[in-house]
Formats: sequence, structure tokens, C-alpha cells
Amino acid sequence: MTIDRLNPLDPIQPKKTGGAARTERTSRSDSVSLSSEAIEKAEIYRAFELAKAAPDERSARIEQLKTLINDPEYLNDAVLNATADRILDQLL
Repeated sequence: MTIDRLNPLDPIQPKKTGGAARTERTSRSDSVSLSSEAIEKAEIYRAFELAKAAPDERSARIEQLKTLINDPEYLNDAVLNATADRILDQLL
């Protein structure tokens, strides 16, 4: 007993379509658009990198203030009152 094909199609060959439709391009340039969030994050990153690269010019002033604070004659009532007033001014 043999089984013959019922139709003449070969299952290995791909089916042919009616024809390849080509899309025509009117412009050949690519474009990129960035979201406002991406632009904002880029600006923050750039500012952060600039801040990291900046030299620390306050180190001499910080050392001077450390020396003054460790001096017992520097901390008197006038200095403490002036410091407290500045702190309150910034808080209010």
C-alpha cells in the first residue's frame, strides 16, 4: 500500500507572495530626541562632575577655624552670641 500526495505543493518550498512592496524613504537622515528628564539628569551629572573636579580652596580656611576653635581664649560670650544669632537668622 502506498500513500500518494493529495496536492502538488512541496512543503519545503516557501510560498510566494504577490510581490515585494518597497517603501520609499523621503529623507535619509536619522534623528534623536531627548526627554526633558534626560536633559535634566545630564545637566545634574555635568554639574556634579564640575564640582568634583574643582580644587578645594577652603581647606586653608577650615584649618584656620579648627585652630581658632581649639584656642580657649577665642570662645567667649561675644563669639558664642554672634554664632547663635547667625544660626537663628538662617533658620528663620
